[in-house]
Amino acid sequence: MTATATKRSNVGDRLLTGIERVGNKLPEPFALFTILFLITAVVSTAMAWGNVVVHVPGKDEPLAIKGLFTGEGLAWFTTTLGENYIGFPPLVTVATILLAIGIAEKSGFLAAAIRFTIGGAPRWLLPYTVGFVGVVGSIMADSAFVVIPPLAALAFKAAGRHPVAGLLGGFASAGAGYSTNIFPTSLDALFAGITNAVIPTVPALANHATEANPLSNYYFNIVAAVVLSCVAGFVIDKVVEPRVMRAGVSKDEVNPETGQLMTDTRAMRVVGDEQTVAESREPQVEAELSPREKKALLWACVTFVLIGVALTVFTLLPSSPWRNEDGNFLPKSPLLASIVFIIFVFFSVSGYVYGRIAGTVRGFKDVPVMMGAALKDMTSFLVLAFILGQFIALFNWSGIGSWIAVTGASGLENAGVTGFPVIIGFIILCSILNLFIISGSSMWTLMAAVFVPMFGILGFEPAFIQAAFRVGDSATQVMTPLNPYMVVLLAMLRKYEPSAGLGTVMARMIPFVVPFWVVWVLILMVFYFLGLPLGPGVGIMITH
Repeated sequence: MTATATKRSNVGDRLLTGIERVGNKLPEPFALFTILFLITAVVSTAMAWGNVVVHVPGKDEPLAIKGLFTGEGLAWFTTTLGENYIGFPPLVTVATILLAIGIAEKSGFLAAAIRFTIGGAPRWLLPYTVGFVGVVGSIMADSAFVVIPPLAALAFKAAGRHPVAGLLGGFASAGAGYSTNIFPTSLDALFAGITNAVIPTVPALANHATEANPLSNYYFNIVAAVVLSCVAGFVIDKVVEPRVMRAGVSKDEVNPETGQLMTDTRAMRVVGDEQTVAESREPQVEAELSPREKKALLWACVTFVLIGVALTVFTLLPSSPWRNEDGNFLPKSPLLASIVFIIFVFFSVSGYVYGRIAGTVRGFKDVPVMMGAALKDMTSFLVLAFILGQFIALFNWSGIGSWIAVTGASGLENAGVTGFPVIIGFIILCSILNLFIISGSSMWTLMAAVFVPMFGILGFEPAFIQAAFRVGDSATQVMTPLNPYMVVLLAMLRKYEPSAGLGTVMARMIPFVVPFWVVWVLILMVFYFLGLPLGPGVGIMITH
């Protein structure tokens, strides 16, 4: 290694170490939003005592800021505590969708589909297949980080390619493209729920903006998923695999203690306490499906298609109850309001059919068990939603959200910073914050409360700001040491490269992060400047 390369490496290591050090000092999301709630309570009270008012577009009378630590504020909080939690919009949609996806995942349907897709790809197409599966794998939520990388490594090795390239490509695609998919997911419902929670803070926004739903970014997501899959495949094929081969990384698993090739690929995988924990979470996977699994997957896919055909026919009937009063589906209709139901039917029924044939589901009695397991996986979110709901409710009730939105929008207009440049600045801010706040729900709650109303006053649809957030939220999460799945990836990587550390992993992720970020921004630019709809009935700018 040259002196210049060593210097760059040291600078990079110091930067990553600094990010890790700062990030580790941040409180956990629940504690963080408790602190933010208290800060908002104090600030709102001070502004109320100072008789601060704001002229909100769409309101005839100025809005007076209300403080939590006042008689009115305390009465409001003590009587709405439960309502603030249960009424947190994402709970309704996310919990329902996760019940269905839980059946599809716990039955083995989703994992089987991934194994079949990756394992059946020809050698030349394999990097692009891994990229596509990784991006689309976000439907499995965090499980994608654990399931896809080892499967991709196995497929690469079976095809005579470097397994580490598949390992890194699978992880990077699942992380850097986390917020997009060709299917509506629980994440779409989560983002839409948070977005809708803050829209009412500005009457002009509430009266004219399009309400968000799980399909609000669907067209944008499809384009992004396809393009980013191709980008991921190109990076794996032309950048990552050649670099791994030049570095002399073994294609076979290595004993971390002796450096010798391992004859037993399942032995001696522990490297330190952190890696011991990570190892315990790694699934034992095989790339090939058994004949029974192939049969189950075939009938599950047939079921998936038949459901789609049946729902399409039902929708297109002239007398369909899913049409609106004008006989159409846009901009609002029972069909768009039924997206959660549609997703539920697709994944629950297909997952059940797969499980029955594959033998992972013995009968209907197993369904509530799988649903319970899915809810158990989201326990942390259910707890976090309590404080997120309180924060959003206080932000809206006090009027601080409206004050920040109006003040911020006026400041940007006076400075001449409008249009797409302000969106670029927003994406950059999201990307930086994503290095420290990994939870997408936490960060969007924080960002949406401020920026959806602010940019709404500037004329942007809430769904467009949500789409911009997706770009900044995803691209950088595979290079931050605060991503807990980094440890899992490191444990997998050390089977081939025992000397690898977190710095190694992060350096290997950068070739994905930069092109993902740039290409994703370019896609958003195309939608913006051509005025293309982001989803059914959802444009870029608010039309009055």
